[in-house]
Amino acid sequence: MPPRPSRLGLLRDRDFRRLFAATAFGQLGDRIVFLALPLVGIASLNADEFQVGLLTAMTTAGSLLVGLPAGAWVDRVRKRSVMISTDLARALVLLTIPLGWWAGLLSIWWLYAAALLHGMLTVFFDVAYVSHLPHLVGRDHLVEGHSKLSAIRSVTSIGGPTMAGPLVVLIGAPATLLASSAGMAVSGLLALTIRGREPKPEPSGRPRWGAEIKEGLGFVLRQPVLRAIMMGDAMFNSFLVMYQTMLLVFLDREMGLRPFAIGLILSGMGCGALLGALVATRISKWVGHGPVIWLAAPATCPLTALMPLARPGWSVYAAAIGLAMLSMGGVVRVVAQSSLQQALTPDRLMGRMSATARFVSWGGIPFGGIMGGVSGSVFGAAGTLWIGAAGMTLSFLPNVLSPLRAMRALPTDNAPSSSVETPG
Repeated sequence: MPPRPSRLGLLRDRDFRRLFAATAFGQLGDRIVFLALPLVGIASLNADEFQVGLLTAMTTAGSLLVGLPAGAWVDRVRKRSVMISTDLARALVLLTIPLGWWAGLLSIWWLYAAALLHGMLTVFFDVAYVSHLPHLVGRDHLVEGHSKLSAIRSVTSIGGPTMAGPLVVLIGAPATLLASSAGMAVSGLLALTIRGREPKPEPSGRPRWGAEIKEGLGFVLRQPVLRAIMMGDAMFNSFLVMYQTMLLVFLDREMGLRPFAIGLILSGMGCGALLGALVATRISKWVGHGPVIWLAAPATCPLTALMPLARPGWSVYAAAIGLAMLSMGGVVRVVAQSSLQQALTPDRLMGRMSATARFVSWGGIPFGGIMGGVSGSVFGAAGTLWIGAAGMTLSFLPNVLSPLRAMRALPTDNAPSSSVETPG
């Protein structure tokens, strides 16, 4: 049974605290990767703009390659086991980068391969992680669960770049990935200590992967709310990655910032994300779960245009406020839409819904990375930031043209209650 409400809420529950701690360490490692991995290419391997864009594409191509099969497979197994194994495997993949650097073997192709494998493992982890939460906390506590986990992810978004910047300066970008590897290993070990397990899915004969993938895809595409969320996310994510691909290039080469200063700017984004996590539940209740999803982009994304307007000096730090607002709006939107997606989905389809949503909404990200590299080569980093800011702002259109426009509360009658094994 989900824990009773209290001042601490879900944090009174031992298993949720373990998931909370695992999320902290795993996300800390992930945030260090976000800064250190591109800097391995930019600073250590002298990658050009197109190569940086291709590296971003490799990092996110896993959603296209294994996104749909991952959902069908995860629906057949216990999600906790998937989280543990993929966390430990990601730690090993990241460990190969500093080892390759020290051996004098690291190349851009090695970096591409590590980024691709790490990204594919992340797909399986994320699908299992999202699908596990309703079993762990119960459907009545989804908004609170997502809010608390978003809060700790936001804290690590502040601490990760702040930690990574000085580490890159002191020991170099390749060696900094040792911290990422350690964070993901600790995350997997903490997930191993979660005692409550969801019931093992009932076997349904031999796997019919094609039919099961088709069932999950059909469920999501026939549901107008889920379909609108996916399309809005696909547009937003593609332009976000296009923007992010050239952001580090812009800050490093056009603004002349050192890794520590870049880390501070990215930490500012984490501050915005933390604020979003703290206010997400209140804003969703005040504005409505549907309206808050489509209002987030036009309210915050235009401020990202401040960055390409910046010049070396104080103005680049002022422009970082726009990035913080982008993160705040993004977290508020994700908390609302994740809760809504899970409220609309039966337990047996949870993994396939998550994987299908990820496949569609993340499917354009590799192309966004490539287009960011191409655009950077043609229009420069600043020009690409302008294009990314405009595209992110317009991503509200699929949502505002759907039933989300007037959906103020989470539905309560579209998905069955989940059964949860209580900790023994």
